[in-house]
Amino acid sequence: MTVESGLRLMAGLMVLISVALTRFVSPWWMLFTVFIALNLLQSAFTNWCPAMSILRAIGLKDASCGAPPVTQGR
Repeated sequence: MTVESGLRLMAGLMVLISVALTRFVSPWWMLFTVFIALNLLQSAFTNWCPAMSILRAIGLKDASCGAPPVTQGR
C-alpha cells in the first residue's frame, strides 16, 4: 500500500466513523467531519497532510518510489 492510497483509506474511514458518531452519539461530531474536509482541501493545494507524515513513519512508501516515469501518450 502506498502513502496516497493509505491516506484515502484513512480519510474515508474517519468520515464514516464521524458520521456514525454524529448519528449515534452527538451532532457535535459533525465538526470532526468538517475538520477532515478542510484538511483534505488544504492538502489539495499544498500537497502536504499531517497524516502523510504518519503513514510514511509507519513504513508506507510514496507511489513514485521505484515506479517507472509517466510518459505522455501520442
